[in-house]
Amino acid sequence: MRFLSEPSTDLTYSDAFLVPSRSDVTSRLDVDLAADDGTGSSIPLVVANMTAVTGKRMAETMARRGGLAVLPQDVPLEVLRDVTGWIKSRHTVFETPVSLLTSDTVIDALHLMGKRPHGAVVVMDDDGKIAGAVRAADCEGQDRFASLASVMRQTLVLDAAAFDTDAGAEARDSSLRQAFDAMDSAGTDFAPVQRGGSLAGVLTRKGALRSTIYRPLLDGAGKLKVAAAVGINGDVADRAGELLAAGVDVLVIDTAHGHQQKMFDALAAVRSLDPAVPLVAGNVVTADATRELIAAGANIVKVGVGPGAMCTTRMMTAVGRPQLSAVLECAAAARGAGGRIWADGGVRYPRDVALALAAGASQVMIGSWFAGTHESPGDLQADANGRPYKESFGMASARAVQNRNQREGAFEKDRKALFEEGISTSRMYLDPARPGVEDLVDMITAGLRSSMSYAGAADLTGFRDRAVAGIQSAAGYEEGRPVPQSW
Repeated sequence: MRFLSEPSTDLTYSDAFLVPSRSDVTSRLDVDLAADDGTGSSIPLVVANMTAVTGKRMAETMARRGGLAVLPQDVPLEVLRDVTGWIKSRHTVFETPVSLLTSDTVIDALHLMGKRPHGAVVVMDDDGKIAGAVRAADCEGQDRFASLASVMRQTLVLDAAAFDTDAGAEARDSSLRQAFDAMDSAGTDFAPVQRGGSLAGVLTRKGALRSTIYRPLLDGAGKLKVAAAVGINGDVADRAGELLAAGVDVLVIDTAHGHQQKMFDALAAVRSLDPAVPLVAGNVVTADATRELIAAGANIVKVGVGPGAMCTTRMMTAVGRPQLSAVLECAAAARGAGGRIWADGGVRYPRDVALALAAGASQVMIGSWFAGTHESPGDLQADANGRPYKESFGMASARAVQNRNQREGAFEKDRKALFEEGISTSRMYLDPARPGVEDLVDMITAGLRSSMSYAGAADLTGFRDRAVAGIQSAAGYEEGRPVPQSW
């Protein structure tokens, strides 16, 4: 990225804009979004290791669309092992369904529908065969304790064998097009998939379309990839070794202040295991810290102190740095040292993601933006007006500290809870137009593809080289915002 005029102060994303350049890119779908940091990601988006954001459903869904999700460090090892195995067992095209028996009730189905963006439950008979499906509309006006057999509808069922092909992308896309056409003809946007008469997954019309656009993030065995975080306290090497043995594909050593001796000790401990996976460390905001972490063994450095929506670090401590300038400086330092960076936090619109990547990040880490989706781990709740939301909280908040130290005594837990640098509860409302993380990924990548085509860049390397940025006033930023109603 180069600037029309050199900035005289550190910049946030809203301080900058990108200038269009001559372009030979004829289609946004010709743009390659693959990251160049060794993770294999085909879209440059990482879901943050926040307890309220990343769980098995988030990790599964993101990997299916080519992105990476980082399981939080607060989760017990035995749970992480189970979750990693579960993610590895998921299909690369079909979504994981929710299912109930014909003898289950309407209230059972209503409790489960919010777990999936497609808002449907597959109904199975006593022999394990697909009997039908139930949507929210089928439950309206029904007794909450009525059996699903009395309210379910017959549904189109697809055969998994149609998608089991080694003939390449063209054959796969043909199968997806046929499935889309079958759902369109049946007047449905959802279909269970069976294999040998048993439920194998779910495919939606949007899912069929997305699988022709996105390339899943797979390991060498063709299984979905997942990342996991470890902290810098305790037996770091033992925990990292357990995660690697469980099959984790990217390891993130995470702490709020990454430029400290404990981080270097943790890096040395993990490097002693000779891990054959990318190693991420952070967070930092300076070139010196970036170079030192890479010299200590990190492949990727996580950049960002204080820009996150749940973080109060800057207001509490005055520590941090405007994110765009931090990314610019650290990305240049990382590449000079043979490493890469992830821009962690501060993105609220697709434009911010584009700016971070143009500034040199290999990927952008997103937390709270993805908290208000069906795939985040929290329970779906509703406010007094019926608007659905999920709770989010910062990983340095009193709530997170209590969870992290739950095995300690009450005195130690309560003492540590006094040192809070994050919001302990925040309502993240689901966008009615984009209630699932895939909807947000569609929006973000569409904006990014357009931004790259404006710059004349066919890939992220070209985007970094060709991007031209300017500095704008608050009025300039406001001018670019859409007007929802006439003035």
